Amino acid sequence: MKKASILMIVGSLLLLGLFKFPLWNIMLGAPQYPEPLGMNIFINGIEGQNEFDIQNIDGLNHYIGMKTLPKPEDMWEFRVFPMVVGGMALLGVLFGFLVLTKKIGYQWFLVWFILMTILGTLGMYDFNAWMIDYGTNLDPNAIMKLQNPDGTPMSYKPPLLGHKKLLNFDAFSYPRLGGYLMFVGMLLTLLAYIIGRRNFKLERV
Repeated sequence: MKKASILMIVGSLLLLGLFKFPLWNIMLGAPQYPEPLGMNIFINGIEGQNEFDIQNIDGLNHYIGMKTLPKPEDMWEFRVFPMVVGGMALLGVLFGFLVLTKKIGYQWFLVWFILMTILGTLGMYDFNAWMIDYGTNLDPNAIMKLQNPDGTPMSYKPPLLGHKKLLNFDAFSYPRLGGYLMFVGMLLTLLAYIIGRRNFKLERV
């Protein structure tokens, strides 16, 4: 079980990259902005890709009635997500050592993977719900009030993943390095379970 345990430990530790690198990125490009505006979303806050990007995005949003981008103290997620990620990383390392010392079975690797998948799905759902509120709950006294062809208020929700046209802006939303590290880490933990199961079967032959 040594190889499986090492993969589990390494995969779990990759989650700690989320404390250093952004999880997600949203870019806004338009003809009047030679340098696109961007924001990097970390597990504990939002930062502009360039020095004045957050200020410029908030300035644009003011005209259409969107709220300013939240600061870490404005969202409970920025306080809870670091604890969840840190806790899951430590739990994965613990499982790796316990399986290595034969205190528990390799099946706990799958338990960790399923739990992390559920937490990750809930996190993405929450992120998407925040963007829906951010892009549709607009100030009725905004300077600009734009409507769809059918007369309904226009939504400015960025895409959860991919590209979307927002007025004359092209919005792009994709994972960043922290998100890729988390994905690779989860794949390694799943691989650890598969290898652990194979080794268990070979030992019983």
